This record gives sequence, C-alpha cells and structure tokens, in this order.
Amino acid sequence: MTTLGAAIIGCGAIYPLHAKAISAITDVNLLTVVDIDVDKAKQAGIEYACHVTDDYREILNDNHIDVVHLCTPHYLHAEMAVELLHAGKHVLTEKPIAVDLPSAKLMLDAAVKSSGQLGVVFQNRYNDASIYIKKTIDSGALGKLLCMKGIVTWHRNESYYRDSNWRGRWSTEGGGVLINQTIHSLDLLQWFGGEITSVKGSVTTDVLDDVIEVEDTAHACIDFANNVRGLFYGTNTYLENSPVELELVFEEGTLTLRRDYLYLWKDGKESLVCQPIFSPTEGKSYWGTGHKRLIEDFYDHIFSGRKFWLDGSEGIKALELVKAIYSSSQRNK
Repeated sequence: MTTLGAAIIGCGAIYPLHAKAISAITDVNLLTVVDIDVDKAKQAGIEYACHVTDDYREILNDNHIDVVHLCTPHYLHAEMAVELLHAGKHVLTEKPIAVDLPSAKLMLDAAVKSSGQLGVVFQNRYNDASIYIKKTIDSGALGKLLCMKGIVTWHRNESYYRDSNWRGRWSTEGGGVLINQTIHSLDLLQWFGGEITSVKGSVTTDVLDDVIEVEDTAHACIDFANNVRGLFYGTNTYLENSPVELELVFEEGTLTLRRDYLYLWKDGKESLVCQPIFSPTEGKSYWGTGHKRLIEDFYDHIFSGRKFWLDGSEGIKALELVKAIYSSSQRNK
C-alpha cells in the first residue's frame, strides 16, 4: 500500500484530534504542521516530530504531502481549500465548509476539477446513536418519521470571543451560535429529515450584544419534503455546556438522545438501545469521539480510490440551512 503524507494547517484547539488520528493510521505520516503563530507550530512540530512552517503555500508544491487537514478559522477555509485542490491535494476541512455559500461553491467547483477529494468534518454523523437513528429511519423499523427536535444549550463567555479576534464577526466567523456550535446538530436534523422545503427562524443576541456582532441564540421551525417537521433551539447563553438533546417521533415509537444515551419509548416502555463509548479523547468532551472514525474513513476512501461520502456537496447542506435561518430572521418570512 502507498504511504500518504499529511499536513495540518492551524494548530489551535481542534488540531490535536486530527494529529492523533493521523498518527494512529497505518501508512499515513504527519509531515508538516502550519500556523502563523510560530510558537504554536513549533510546539506541534516537536510533539509530532514533523516539519514546521508559518506559510501554508509551502505545501502546494510539496509532492510528499497528499492530504491536508484545515483546522483554521472559518474565513480561511475556502481560499486555502481552493488552492490546495488546484494543486491536487486531498483536503479535509473542519466545519463550516465556508463562511458563505458563494465561497463554499468555489470549493465544490475546485473539487470537481481536482484529482484530490474534499471532505467536511461533521463527526457527529459517526456517533453510534446517530448511525442507529439513521438506520431506523431508512429501514422503516419504527414506521414513518413524523417529527423531531434538537436542543443545544451551551456556554461561551466574553473571553472566548475576545481571545480570538476572528470570532463573533460576520466576515470571519460567518455568524455565531448557529454556524459554530449548533451547526453539528442542524446537520444531523437535515441528514435525518432529507430535503427541506421551508424554514422559519429567528436569531437574537441575548447576552453578548456588547461583545459580538453575531447571534448567541436562535430557534427555527424546519419543514421537510416528506412532511416531517423539525424544531430547533440553540444558545450560547446558558451557564453550562449541557449535552445535546434530540427527539425523533415515529409512528411506532420515539427515539430520545439524553446525555449521549439513546432511548426507545415503545408500547409504554422505555429501553436503552445505544450507549456512548467512553474513551480518552483530545479536546472538549462534547466534541465526542467521532473525529477519529471520520478521519479514518476519509483515508480509507482515499486508499481505496472511492469517493468520500461526506464531501463538499454533502457538507454544504448544513451551511445552506444556517443561512436560511439567518435570511428568515432578517426578512421575518
């Protein structure tokens, strides 16, 4: 099997999940880490015994690097991905795919013309509970899906935004709680529900209005082509990072996700049908353990020459939903 060389651009909070996952894959070597903060890059370079640079363009003509992981601020995803794809690199980008839809579509166009693949990180699709829910929907085991809801109540304080000057700005973050924290849950709702026909939503800045120019709270009513209705609420104004809550009501039962445990209510009884795998992981606990699975799957597709399923055309759907909620709120329509 051919050995693949990898690089990571961005050595912030999320990069260790990528670095450790890469290091555990046979026939994949992490060769380069990139960050404009040289100290961060050097520290990562020491930890993973790899080359360090503050200029990602060095990667473009480096024939030893086949795969590039984008762990950069949102507004840098599109520009970097397009250049890397034009250079024939495989690109795996953290969410969101981009800060706006025109930028995301440039990435999709570049991927079509590239010999490399574009993948988008929505790791929660790889959670056991998410897989169980999707199989239940597709198999019809509980009959038709009728409705569903998702609730995210997390906490982000002033320092979270003040310590990173790209956060909390429309031009660089692309939004607030919707595009950063709750986009994973919105992605699951649209993955479960399918084609969306209409969205009515609103966004507000309830607590952090003197700190950020984007929203810290949002809600939406989402109607799907199959007559399923989805309700969503998300906020960064809680004083705790509570576990995400999901509920899916079927004709013959209800699936509920509580504290990462999935329960089935059927015939007047509740049973545990799926429980999380608790294992040591880098980063915040509520990021889950899906990163490792997703990254392994991305490389498996590259090695086998198959098209990665969570590609640009799939990864853009959550951004389209986020932008639809923003548009609905602005137009009150």
